[in-house]
Amino acid sequence: MPYADLAARLPSRTDHWASRAFEAELTEWLSGCVGEVRVLARAKLRVWATVWTVETSDRRFFAKQNCQLQSFEAGLVAELAALVPDRVVPVAAVDAERGLLLTPDQGQVLSEAVAEDDLDVWERVVAAGADLQRSLVPHADRLDAAGLTRLGPADAPSYAAARLEELAGLPERDSRALGEEEAGALRAHLPRVQAWADQVAALGLPVTLNHNDLHDNNVFKVGEELRFFDFADSVLGDPLGSLLVPLNILSHRLDGGPDDPRLWRVADAALEVWSDLAPLAELRRALPAALQLARLGRVESWARCCVSMTDAELAEWGSTAPRWLATLLLDPPVSAA
Repeated sequence: MPYADLAARLPSRTDHWASRAFEAELTEWLSGCVGEVRVLARAKLRVWATVWTVETSDRRFFAKQNCQLQSFEAGLVAELAALVPDRVVPVAAVDAERGLLLTPDQGQVLSEAVAEDDLDVWERVVAAGADLQRSLVPHADRLDAAGLTRLGPADAPSYAAARLEELAGLPERDSRALGEEEAGALRAHLPRVQAWADQVAALGLPVTLNHNDLHDNNVFKVGEELRFFDFADSVLGDPLGSLLVPLNILSHRLDGGPDDPRLWRVADAALEVWSDLAPLAELRRALPAALQLARLGRVESWARCCVSMTDAELAEWGSTAPRWLATLLLDPPVSAA
């Protein structure tokens, strides 16, 4: 999928999602998939997606629809369920054209089942996430066809430069506009982005799925298994970049600095999965650069969401993409080892 064009404006879906018309439309689709719907209740209504709980006579499901540029998730999850059925949520029904996804209730998300700062659990999450990525390496073309945007190390320098100028060129009144001072600092920083990209590319790791929002609310604990979900922010990229979100979260929860051995303990659990392709010491040295490049994936997912926001929604959320781009100026959550 091409990168989001911020000059494009697509209709917002939030008013429709809040309407009786959408509820009737959803009920009709669900009835054809799982039979009579006894309870249908909206669980979430966000600018970027809506989620509904669905109850039939004997089962409970979740139905989801995303904003237009993230609606690929429905088809992507169906593809993942076919390729790695033991690693992701099962799929009850999909309407890829409308971006509707129906999944059976999997019970507790991980954050409800374990302590939020349990390092053993976080090690398991990132290692399982890396195993998922490794399993999908042979299927990158299928993920591409399912709608994922490719944003690997080779793409990062040109993406950062283009997105920088796009955001800096917006009118000052636009909430997505990048300030002149930050834009200047980022322009001066672009050689660093190239250096990061060169360092990560030198590892020779394959491009694969980057969940791009991996945390303990996006993993179900099913018995002793972990099943991942919520892939709407995903991109195709460097596998190590998937550690940005979990390490950011842990750094905050643990009040840990970039040299905190607890953060490296978690990171190493994921790096081990790739240590047959590159020496662990090289993976550790390159991880901070990979985490910096991963910030661009967050920029892109927010850019996709912003395209289908109203002016009022942009006033609230539009600054998120430029804020993420500006984090290129910050230090990574771990320092070079």
